[in-house]
Amino acid sequence: MMRLGKGIRGLVLSFLLVALLACAGEAKTALVFQTDFGLKDGAVSAMKGVAFGVDQDLPMFDLTHEIPAFSIWDGAYRLYQTLEFWPKGTVFVSVVDPGVGTERKPVVVRTKSGHYVVTPDNGTVTLIMDSIGIDQVRTIDETKHRLKGSERSYTFHGRDLFAYTGAKLASGKISFEEVGPLLKGQPVRIPYQRAEIKDGAALGTIPVLDVQYGNVWTNIGADLFDSFKPSKGKLYEVRILKEGKEVYRGTVPFADTFGDVPEGKPLLYYNSLMNLSLALNMDSFADKHKVSSGPEWSVVVRPVK
Repeated sequence: MMRLGKGIRGLVLSFLLVALLACAGEAKTALVFQTDFGLKDGAVSAMKGVAFGVDQDLPMFDLTHEIPAFSIWDGAYRLYQTLEFWPKGTVFVSVVDPGVGTERKPVVVRTKSGHYVVTPDNGTVTLIMDSIGIDQVRTIDETKHRLKGSERSYTFHGRDLFAYTGAKLASGKISFEEVGPLLKGQPVRIPYQRAEIKDGAALGTIPVLDVQYGNVWTNIGADLFDSFKPSKGKLYEVRILKEGKEVYRGTVPFADTFGDVPEGKPLLYYNSLMNLSLALNMDSFADKHKVSSGPEWSVVVRPVK
């Protein structure tokens, strides 16, 4: 085996030490994108191009780009649905931004679970606040963390600000503390009916539909509804309201799965997130009863005596 001279060995060891220190100082994590842009044009690709320019070894993934246009609420729910299943340290760039270019603040949120959300402060983190909890929020310093040459662009902060900052954070090129100053006050919150037990009934909202099948998902968790001791076949009165006006009322059995009731009949069940949900076996409850989702929709579920 060829033996290296002392000088060459020293250079090699120095190089390895520098490389190790560089790796230690720039610990990478995943960068996950969510938008309402769709994939019909190059907007999402432009965001990823910016991130790739920051770090060509950065692992990038998509949460979804099919959020309904301008629906901050849907963006908030998809973050809630997904975030905790990703490793601690994952950076989410969530851009549903109908107020782009206005006074709404660009922020990075660190959750109590150790995840990060790069987003406009417009209500996107509402459900994360109420479920996982928020540790700190920092306002992005645009003088330091904006794509060079984009200073006169006001309508694509997803590319010029959020993707760029998210990539720098996920690649370890900046720390959370270097993002910018702490946000004064609390992040913007979208008002909605939080899950609770009141006057012998479970109250909640319809945050989202299971769009493929028309099932109606609520935010009433099993930990709350279990106080009513649900069991297969037990009956409950279900009311669905939009802005306080009743849209549906019916008596529905609790079930473990769809096949526990005849085809076309309703059931209450726990969905994959262990939240109370309403469905028709082999049919769309939402279509049949003209039910949708969002903070203006609420549910009341009461045991039948």
